[in-house]
Amino acid sequence: MKPIDDIPQPKQSLLFRITTNLTFWVLIAILAGILLGHFYPATAVKMEIIGTWFVKVIKVFIAPIIFLTIVLGIAGMGDLKKVGRIGLKSLIYFEVVTTFALAIGVTVAYFMEPGKIDKAGLNMQNPSKYTQDAKAFSWLQFFLDNITLQVLLAAIIVGVALNYYKKREQAIGVLYTCSKYVFLALKWVMYLAPLGTFGGMAFTVGKFGLHTLIPLGKLMLTVYITMAIFIFVVLGSIMKYYKQNIFTFIKYIRAELLIVLGTSSSESALPNLMEKLEKMGCSKSVVGLVVPTGYSFNLDGTSIYLSMAVIFLAQLYNVHLTFGEIVTVIGLLMLTSKGAAGVTGSGFIVLASTLTAIHKIPVEGLAFLLGVDKFMSEARAITNFIGNGVATIVISKSEGEFVDVDKPIVEAD
Repeated sequence: MKPIDDIPQPKQSLLFRITTNLTFWVLIAILAGILLGHFYPATAVKMEIIGTWFVKVIKVFIAPIIFLTIVLGIAGMGDLKKVGRIGLKSLIYFEVVTTFALAIGVTVAYFMEPGKIDKAGLNMQNPSKYTQDAKAFSWLQFFLDNITLQVLLAAIIVGVALNYYKKREQAIGVLYTCSKYVFLALKWVMYLAPLGTFGGMAFTVGKFGLHTLIPLGKLMLTVYITMAIFIFVVLGSIMKYYKQNIFTFIKYIRAELLIVLGTSSSESALPNLMEKLEKMGCSKSVVGLVVPTGYSFNLDGTSIYLSMAVIFLAQLYNVHLTFGEIVTVIGLLMLTSKGAAGVTGSGFIVLASTLTAIHKIPVEGLAFLLGVDKFMSEARAITNFIGNGVATIVISKSEGEFVDVDKPIVEAD
């Protein structure tokens, strides 16, 4: 009798493979959301609750996943010197790459001048709110409001402490079992991704409409072009140096990118990214350390957007910034942008604090960004997402913790 594996399996039709692929349904959801938002905006706006609900459910998993992966990553290595080396190497990489992102954002915005546009039709919306946020900004409060940073710190402490625990192996076994069930539960939740994507896209198009983007279209175009340059030139060059291909990697994570696009949140696909990086060949311990840390310290897309927003507002108000002031802006954003992804609306707080520090650009100008911020959030999230994936590959390669697969990486359906 032949083993089960040797028995020929019925060949699945192309239609069956397509219709059972999550990517297919996410694409359908995006298209449906756009159509509903365009033709029935009033109904589409009500779909916001679906997209918001999905992201909230996903965020429930973020804290335990970050905690478990970092603790297991540190405790699993057993070598605290190695943990410290990888951590330091990651932070240096994050700072260098995000500084490049900030510099690219400032340079492109300076020469393309997206702020020199017609200001007619833009409404100021409670500008005093942002002035108040800028004055009230506190690093302590920023940390207290940022659950990602809190969990990150707690996980590092627990992971280090486990290395001195007598029953370390037993504790790791329990945590590994917990991690397994958390990821299993998340796998089932991800089948709802098309619903979340539909809700997010329908609300965005229905609420703002394409006509509202005309006055700020140049800014949007500039942001998207800049992020494309960063992804394919900067990150592409880094990947090429480590004998990887940025286009192949993007194709490999295309399903996750579509989820990020639909929900405007890179957090919604974080667990899937970690799983795929491991399948690609990255060490589980490195993935567990670098990816969660990158979500607070490696925000390439956010850095590009924040730097371009400052230059945009300066141009909008015809404020001339000297070279020294531009360098100051980059320096401030290098610090204030860290952890910005973990706090709702923190992008505006970071911009407000930066504008207040340089004392030249009216903080009230942030109201001009409200209309298009939602549309640019997709670009920020996708760039952050790809950037963290590349960072993990780089650290894995540099540590000799990357196992090259025999064939090109492909989508895991």
